Amino acid sequence: MRKRFERSRSESPDGRGFLADGRDCQELERPVGSREVGRQQPPEASRRRCGEEGIIGRKRFAVSLSLAILWPLSGWAELTVASLSTITTDIAQNVGGDKVKVLPIIKPGVDPHEFQPTPQDIKQISNADLVLITGKQIEGYLTKLEESTGGAGKFVNTGAAFPSLKLEEEGKSVEDPHWWHSIENMKKAATLVKKRFAEADPANKAIYEGNAAAYLEKLAELESWAKREVAKLPREKRKLVTSHDAFQYLARDFGFKIYAIDGISTDDEPSSRKIADLIDTIKREGVKAVFFESIENPKVAEEITRRTGAKVGGELYADGLGDKTASTYPDMVRHNVTTIVEGLK
Repeated sequence: MRKRFERSRSESPDGRGFLADGRDCQELERPVGSREVGRQQPPEASRRRCGEEGIIGRKRFAVSLSLAILWPLSGWAELTVASLSTITTDIAQNVGGDKVKVLPIIKPGVDPHEFQPTPQDIKQISNADLVLITGKQIEGYLTKLEESTGGAGKFVNTGAAFPSLKLEEEGKSVEDPHWWHSIENMKKAATLVKKRFAEADPANKAIYEGNAAAYLEKLAELESWAKREVAKLPREKRKLVTSHDAFQYLARDFGFKIYAIDGISTDDEPSSRKIADLIDTIKREGVKAVFFESIENPKVAEEITRRTGAKVGGELYADGLGDKTASTYPDMVRHNVTTIVEGLK
């Protein structure tokens, strides 16, 4: 009998203790006059033990219930971060992990040059703890957005982590905002985001630092791969004709010469004279391919190839990530580099 009353111990939903044979304390405490025929009252020692263990069981149950309620909180996000670029979304997701809820205001396939936030976007940005931007003038709506969402204090300008490339466009010096085509720039932007996340949420600083270290390692491997791939192209073949002037940072890092149909912004419209000059350059330089971009109409590029004999080199992602082929930053770089190298061989 002694073994029979040893408790394997689990608690019932109402906190009562169970004995090893499946009976609970209430059952044992029913009087002899119970309607359940044949049930006998247990010895006094067993009733006393059951009462004592029932109290313990209720306490254990209360603790277990508290832990069950609190357990999911460990995976809850501590920061809410709005992102005004698919590029900064990738950084935030990698550095923040499960401690950051990322609100991707600009989705894949949206042209950041033409984007204007909706009232719903503004509401999300207002409620966010931090807002990530790429900077360098690409967010032309930023001043009004800061005014309508409580000031510039919570905006994190990732493009401020490194100097800009300056280009001549229609006789003016302009800032090139497409800095993410330099992997080295991405490393610096990720480091800046790590710092701002840790400042906003110091309790999880170690987590942000660990996540950032893993992301930086991934970017270093990506950079090594890209250098090996581009090295397959002789220097004289590194001539890149694109829809608009978005790859100057890539050109600087990997030794390309860029010939763009449009200017820095997708809003720019090439003149007939510019297209004629570009056609002459392609013929003179022996450029093998013309590349169009994922958010641009490829018709102009196709017309230039028809008039020059160059081939269509393929689609590039210039202003952000894609929703399938290039849905992460490393995937975008791998797609672009592979397409360029294969197109110019």
